[in-house]
Amino acid sequence: MVSIVLAEVTASVSELKRNPMGTVAAGDGAPVAILNRNEPAFYCVPAKAYEAMMDRLEDFELNALADSRAGETVIKVTLDEL
Repeated sequence: MVSIVLAEVTASVSELKRNPMGTVAAGDGAPVAILNRNEPAFYCVPAKAYEAMMDRLEDFELNALADSRAGETVIKVTLDEL
């Protein structure tokens, strides 16, 4: 079976067990694809990269919400009324 690997760095489950932090460091801040029998089992994502992904996902969700409300009636208020 052909699998798409969405990372530039890969490691086996055995390598991850042997040296978890070294495996993460091998990605140099980017995700590392963890392979089980030469197929991606999961991605090991450093905390900073994960936080950036979550921030971006939240931005997409907020933009979609704003877009869905774009046609709604606008109520004008002054700063004093807020």
